[in-house]
Order: sequence, then structure tokens, then C-alpha cells
Amino acid sequence: MTVFHLRAAGVSLVLDTRGTAASVLHWGPDLGDFDPAAGDLAPAVPPSSIDVPLRLSLLPSLFEGWTGRPAMESGHFRLSEAHCSDNTAEIRSSSPDATREVSTRLELSSSGVLRVRHRLTNRGDDEFVLPNLDVLLPIPAEASELLDFTGLWSHERSPQRAPLRHGIWSRESRHGRPGHDDPFLMVAGEPGFGFRTGRVWAVHLAWSGDKRVWAERSALGYSVLGAGVLLAPGEVRLAPGESYETPWLVAVFSDAGLDGLSDRLHPWIRATSALKRPRPVVLNTWEAVYFDHDLAVLTDLADAAAEVGVERFVLDDGWFTGRRDDKRALGDWFVDDTVWPDGLHPLISRVHERGMEFGLWVEPEMISPGSRLAREHPDWILGGGSGPTWRWQRVLDLTKAYDHLLERLTALLTEYPIAFLKWDHNRDLLTPGAADRQTRALYRLLAALKTAFPHVEIESCASGGARIDLGILPLVDRFWTSDTNDPLDRQSIQRWTGILIPPEYLGGHLGDGVAHVTGRTSALGFRLATALFGSAGIEWNLTEASPAEKADIAAWIAEHKRLRPLLHSGRVVRADSPDPAHLLHGVVAQDRSHAVYALVALGTPAAALPPPIRFPGLDPDRSYTVRPIGVPPRTMQDAPPPWLAAGSITLPGRVLTELGLPAPLLTPEQALLLELS
Repeated sequence: MTVFHLRAAGVSLVLDTRGTAASVLHWGPDLGDFDPAAGDLAPAVPPSSIDVPLRLSLLPSLFEGWTGRPAMESGHFRLSEAHCSDNTAEIRSSSPDATREVSTRLELSSSGVLRVRHRLTNRGDDEFVLPNLDVLLPIPAEASELLDFTGLWSHERSPQRAPLRHGIWSRESRHGRPGHDDPFLMVAGEPGFGFRTGRVWAVHLAWSGDKRVWAERSALGYSVLGAGVLLAPGEVRLAPGESYETPWLVAVFSDAGLDGLSDRLHPWIRATSALKRPRPVVLNTWEAVYFDHDLAVLTDLADAAAEVGVERFVLDDGWFTGRRDDKRALGDWFVDDTVWPDGLHPLISRVHERGMEFGLWVEPEMISPGSRLAREHPDWILGGGSGPTWRWQRVLDLTKAYDHLLERLTALLTEYPIAFLKWDHNRDLLTPGAADRQTRALYRLLAALKTAFPHVEIESCASGGARIDLGILPLVDRFWTSDTNDPLDRQSIQRWTGILIPPEYLGGHLGDGVAHVTGRTSALGFRLATALFGSAGIEWNLTEASPAEKADIAAWIAEHKRLRPLLHSGRVVRADSPDPAHLLHGVVAQDRSHAVYALVALGTPAAALPPPIRFPGLDPDRSYTVRPIGVPPRTMQDAPPPWLAAGSITLPGRVLTELGLPAPLLTPEQALLLELS
């Protein structure tokens, strides 16, 4: 065997296959041109330890002296074969009795994103119950500070930081979906790392079911990041010859802070899960009418949407048989002929006449206990209907109801010219041992619909943002980022979600002046600026908006469409602010010729004069003209900065990045949009 050196975009992965197990010697900064097999880089042998150097293998276990969390409980494997070509390594290992075989695949993309997964095959004569199968990667000792995420409904991706001490920091999800408290990314970095500074290592499990993600620092000298599917006892049983493949562990190194992670992840996602066309501006009917479905009301709403420039009209929950509130009818996916005597055709015709696409809300994975489907197929209810309901509903076993759901959805998409499905998932499974098969059945169902209806786009919604991950991303075209449209909450949610997911996938809607989730009142300009950057939309009854508000909304949509090529292809940048009351984020064109930034005041600043606006990501050797766009924010100042009063200023990029521009004195919950060209 030999040593493999994979290199791309400033990242090196060194894989040593010369021993009895394959070991990662290095994952991080590019090591340049060198022969990694020129010398033996095995560590010393300390006292009171095993009598050979401890190497952290791809499948570490007690049998090789690793007393940390193993890749597989009671698993022991020896290297049998290794190959590497085109920055892809294939490693095969077998148990000593040859009854278990693990194939490990490592891929380093052109943007420096590393993917790793295992495939275990039962080569024995008896059934094998898989306890777990996880992926671990080493990180250096200087990666001693952790960042991961927690959250609640409507408050997803809330960051939390802590030092990495001896022991394990482990995050486990038992929701049957990632959940509102999804750890999302596990990031380890140099102490004090920020958006623009510090070396960081991060992992994400591309999986939409139960999982565990952890960081561990061992007294033996190694630190690791690891992740895997969280399996219940007996959940996965392999007959002779059967295999189990883990989800991909997506691993990213950056020497330029958290924005450096995005600089690798976003181009990789855009290349591998490319959207086919610009993201349409959406109007969703949920917070506009809720369950009050009436053709005349919705026709007026569609007319109002078209007048301001909306491109896609989405009819949310309440259209199917008996669905007058959230306590009934899930599973009965037929258009309610008492509310819609002519079906959805009259509304869809009106939507199309006004130049918009039509979208529809569905929640196929769920079932109401009193629905016709539940009466006809009680055995299709996951777990037999035990335990409490959640939002008055239960979970449909997709392995049993798969054919029925495919038939019903196919019938809807065949009868009606539907361009978009908002696919919801409003509760945890709360059924042990079901998450793995349920998740794999979901992926299979989505893939079948995508194959049959390639023109239909799908949005992943899970009571808001409880299922946003790279496992489901290849099968969907949009994520509903959170159920809150409150712009103050959305600023944080979008900021942190956007580290992993490019903005064009993240739905962000203009809501009512009084946020329906929080009750907080916010200015129209702040709401518009917050919803500008992602997959933009509206969730507000526009028939109740004033003529002035409609004019501002129409101007905002026109501005979004003008900027959309930049917003949905450029580099996302976020400044590290010395004052947490002020945020700066933006998008810079790949050639750095054009940029849009938002200066956001979340609260009261720490000083009478806030820090200058320093623009990250610009070309230091070009000059840029800076001008405000959008609805002017509210300020509290006797005089604005002269450059802003003049309407524009032109300065070198180096000056704008290092010195910056004096900031206006924004009042709390206001945003200033700036375009640079």
C-alpha cells in the first residue's frame, strides 16, 4: 500500500494506507508538492499505552487502541485494498473473520469540499444487526473552540459556542427529521474565529432523519469531528449479501473563517444541484387567508399579486376534502368540491391569465386520525397510532403508503398545471426505529416525482425550517427557512443558515406589518430589505395594503429581479461587527465588479457613532461607486454623513474595505441597502 495525497483549492487530504488500517494523516491547509511517503510520520509511543504508535484510522476501534467513540460499536476491520484517482480514494476493509466488509469512499471536490461515506456489506451466512456506522475525521489541536446550532420553532439555527475540552460534545436528533434544534454544522476552529478570520474545520451530515454529530478531544492526543445516522437497536438488519450505505459526511476546511466555508460550499452546491432557472418571486396564501379559501377572495389576491410583479402564486393548506382547520383531513388528497365545485381550475386559470405560475401546499407524510385514509388503512399509521398527536396529526408509514401517495400526487400533478409543491412536514415521528426507513422512503418518493414531473419544483418545509440539509437538497428546489416572517428574527436565521445553503434556495417572505408569529411591528423598508437576498416572496394579504405600500412592494420586486443574477450567483460575505447591534452582510459578484450590502440595525448601538461600514470581499485595486437603494431607513441624526447626503461616493476597494464609510445613525430594526458598482 502507499500514501495518497488529494489536493484541491488550497486543501490537502493525506491518507496513509501502509499499515493494517487506512489513516488520515492530514486534512486541512494545502501541503504543496511533497512526497508524503518519503518518511514515517507515525507518532511517538507514550508511557502507559499500547506498545505501537496509535494511528487514528477511518474506522477507529478499541482493537487498535482508540478509546474514544468508535466508528462502529464492536467493530474491528483490517485494510484489504486501496485505490486513488482523480481526487477520489476507495478503501476496502474486512473483519478478521471476513463476514463484514466496509468500503469507504473519500472525494475532494474542485472547490475543496470533502465527502466521506461507508458502505457495509454482510458477507456472512447469518443476519447482521448494525449497531451504528459513523464517519470520523481528525482535526488539529488548535481547533479548540466549537460552534454548533440549536433552536426552537420559528427560531432555528441559533448559534452556540464553547471550548472543546477533553471528552465528547455530542448532539443527537431523535425527531425523525433534523428538527428546529438541528446542530446543522459542527464547526471547530482556532479560538476567536469569526466570519472573516481564523482557521476552521466543519462537518455536516447530509441526512434528513435521526443523527448524531459530535466533537471529541481525547487525552490520547487526538481530536475528531464525527457524525452518523442515529440508529435504534435492531433498526437495520442485513441479510447475507445485503449492504447498508451511510449518508455523506460533508467536511470543509477554511483558513478565512466562516465565510471561507461558504466560499467552498456554495460553488460546490451550485455545481452539483444546479437550479434550472431564476427563482420566481412567490406569493404564498398562508398568512394572507389561512383556511379561508374562497375563489373570489383568492382571485382578488392573485390580481393584487400580479400587479406588483409576483411570478408564482402558491395556494397553501386548506384546499382538500374536509380541511377547514388543522385538526382534520390530512391524507385525503382530493380537491374539496364543496369549496371548489369546479376544482382548482378557475383559480389556476386566473393565475395563468395574470402571467403567474401556480403552486400547491401538500403534507404527504402525515395523516389525520379522523381522515378517510386513516379509517380505510389504520395499519398505515406509523407506530400504530400510539403516543400523543402533534398538531392533531399522526405520521403515515411511507413504506406502506408509498404507492398510494405516488398515485395521489401523480393524479394531482396530471390533472392540474402545477409548477410547484410546498412539501410540509409538521411533526416529529416519535416512533423508535422508524426514522431510517422513513427517510429513505421519502427520498425515493421525491425522486420518483422528480423523474415523472421534471418541471415541478418542490420546497422542503418542516413546520418551517426543521428539515434543511444536504441530504434532501438534490431532491428539492427551495427551503422554507422558518415559519416566522418577523424580519428581526429572520436576520439571524438567514445569516446562519446561509453559511451552508446558498441564498437562492432560502425562501424569505415579506410579511404583514404586524408579524403573525411574534406580534412585533416592523417598518416596511426593514421587511423588504430582509426578504431581498434569498428566494424572495410575499406572505401578506396585499388586498389590504395601501396604494403607497403596493408601490414600494412593486419597486422592491423590480429591484430584486434586476439584482437577482447577482444575489443568486455571487459570494456571500458577512462582516465581523464589534457591535452586535449592527450587522453587515452582502453578496459580491464572482468577478468582484458588482455588489449589494445591507447594513442592519438590530437594536440600540453601543456608541453614539457606530463603527464605519467596512465592505468585505471587494477588489482592492478597483474603484467602486457606492449608492443607496430601496426604501430609505429611519434615522435619528441631526445630519447624515456627507457621502450619503450627496447620494453616492466613489472610492478604491481597498479604502472601502479597510477604512470604510461613516455609518448613518439608524434607529433599531432598520436596514440600509447599498449597491456598489
